[in-house]
Amino acid sequence: MVTSRTIAKTEWRSFFDSLSKVLIGKRIEIEAASLDLGDQIVAEWVPLLGITYDPHDDAIQVALTSLNHVVRRPQEVYLQEGATGVEMIAVLAADGVKRVLRLKSPVMLSAGVTGA
Repeated sequence: MVTSRTIAKTEWRSFFDSLSKVLIGKRIEIEAASLDLGDQIVAEWVPLLGITYDPHDDAIQVALTSLNHVVRRPQEVYLQEGATGVEMIAVLAADGVKRVLRLKSPVMLSAGVTGA
């Protein structure tokens, strides 16, 4: 069974800091989608170094071994979990572009990584 939930903006910094600890080295794919762009693959199954939210810059930074991807002015963050753990994180930015971060192998979250 797949469940989706919204992560509150007040929780983004601690959520991504905690999530990064369990995701380091996992392979992810980043897709950017909007009506203007269509669907574009930004990174394909690249090892992840971390994900952070900087409230001062109002940006989510996704650090990969080959590049850094920045989502400026994020508006909403969604988490999709299946029976084996986190499968996808979606970020909707103010510019209307939705970034979808898919995990090649789902990861179970520890009790301390909840989001609200």
